[in-house]
Amino acid sequence: MEFLQFLSWACIVFTVGMFSTGLTDLKKMRASKSADNVQFLPFLTTCLNNLGWLYYGILKTDGTLVLVNTIGACLQSLYILSYCHYTNDKRRVTSQTLLAGVVVCGGWLYFSVLLPQGESQLAQLGLTCSLFTISMYLSPLADLMKIVRTGSVECLSFSLTVATFLTSTSWTLYGLQLQDYYIMVPNTPGIVTSLIRFFLFWRFASVNQGVPSYKLIEI
Repeated sequence: MEFLQFLSWACIVFTVGMFSTGLTDLKKMRASKSADNVQFLPFLTTCLNNLGWLYYGILKTDGTLVLVNTIGACLQSLYILSYCHYTNDKRRVTSQTLLAGVVVCGGWLYFSVLLPQGESQLAQLGLTCSLFTISMYLSPLADLMKIVRTGSVECLSFSLTVATFLTSTSWTLYGLQLQDYYIMVPNTPGIVTSLIRFFLFWRFASVNQGVPSYKLIEI
């Protein structure tokens, strides 16, 4: 029980820390009064992911999931609103946000109204959240292949890689302790992709030891 409590706090601290890395982009947007060179979709997809896991945590009465994803959804909403304020392409951003809203409403309708309450509802929601999380962890693989081709890791953030590794490991162990494979399995790819990034940092950052070829997060 004490180990589970330790893992719970580890999940909270590391995950909130990872979500907070978006403050770097927020600081950049406020300083430049522009959303140029800042990606919008990661904010939107992470917010959707947070809302899905928040609902799963509510149904499962898991306080750790509820707390972490409430904070995450609030932070992502802040990033989204800031991006909408500073971007020049408001039409595209607004349409993507509205589409995400439709997805949330449709998901809520399906899981809350159409599905009967109970194990089936929890299982289908857990599977949906798991698949979405796995897709988010695997989405940067194209960038990793580009790094292998170019031999430069300047597009990677070392601090974010560390945060992702610690977060994924904590949730994997937490899910294992709870015997909840919907939590454990989707976080395993996060560990694997983080280890791949660590290898790429070791392999290519040493080529130019005098000048860092990767990005550090500054808040």
